[in-house]
Amino acid sequence: MTSPSPSARRTRLQQSLDTFGPFIGLAIVVILFSIIAPSGFLSLYNAKTVATQTVIVGLSAIGMVFVIRSGGIDLSVGSTIALASVATALGMRAGYGEIPSALIGVSAGALVGLVNGGLITRLSLPPFIVTLGTLGAARGVAKWLGDEQKVDAPSGWLQDAMSKSADTSVLGLAPGVWLMIACAGAAAILLRVTVFGTWTTAIGSNEPTARLCGVPVARMKLAIYVLCGAAAGLAGVLQFGRLTVGDPTTAMGKELDVIAAVVIGGASLSGGTGTILGAMIGAFLMATLANGCNLTGIPNYVQEILIGAIIVGAVALDGWRARARAAA
Repeated sequence: MTSPSPSARRTRLQQSLDTFGPFIGLAIVVILFSIIAPSGFLSLYNAKTVATQTVIVGLSAIGMVFVIRSGGIDLSVGSTIALASVATALGMRAGYGEIPSALIGVSAGALVGLVNGGLITRLSLPPFIVTLGTLGAARGVAKWLGDEQKVDAPSGWLQDAMSKSADTSVLGLAPGVWLMIACAGAAAILLRVTVFGTWTTAIGSNEPTARLCGVPVARMKLAIYVLCGAAAGLAGVLQFGRLTVGDPTTAMGKELDVIAAVVIGGASLSGGTGTILGAMIGAFLMATLANGCNLTGIPNYVQEILIGAIIVGAVALDGWRARARAAA
């Protein structure tokens, strides 16, 4: 019986890392803080807290999976979250009610995605440059709409959606967590078993070939960025519920957490790969890290250094995976 070739072993190792890497990373973080702060970190209440803290990054990561899998990037999600929170608060303050106000927030996010996708496809501009521009523009619009201050609004069930209290929780989890799980399940089906997911992967794997095969690349990219914007908009609606105000300065730098979550989850920045489950594990890892640092009294600047190191490490791992695929 012949032994596997070196390339075959590398391929198997790479596939194993893609599948189990996010779980291994999460397990390491959980074990570390379980040793440092076992009483507080391992409590059921803290587990609920971490799950609730995952929602904003987790929802945004759902849309980011499609963008990165298509070979793009969206740096504007943090500003989109802020804009959506302000738009939702303004709707509530105007008396439109919670469902219409939530739809306004999601629509504001989708509009940012439409602008991103339109500029990328119509003007053939790099996604990095376009979304870097809308990162500033969307937050500027949020500050303009909010008159450069927080927007107060009546309280209601949107605030309850991010509450861990016994009155609003379902099976111990906040409604917002269940909404994230439902969105993740729907997105996983969209990505895995529909032509939308197939075309997204085709564009990210080889855009010229996808175009030759009849994939409507421009329309797909537009739809993907709208989807990403809408997901960030929904995250902004829940951020409003969490803060109980529309805050144009919220979620600053959150785009880095979202991108890190997706890459930690196994997505490649060169496109063609990425799963919803991996992104959810990555988002949970980021929330667990922040929660553990807070419990153990680690200063914020140390948390920022750790998050930066994780982002660099995740990108380095992505590069290693790309080289492993090329060598195979």
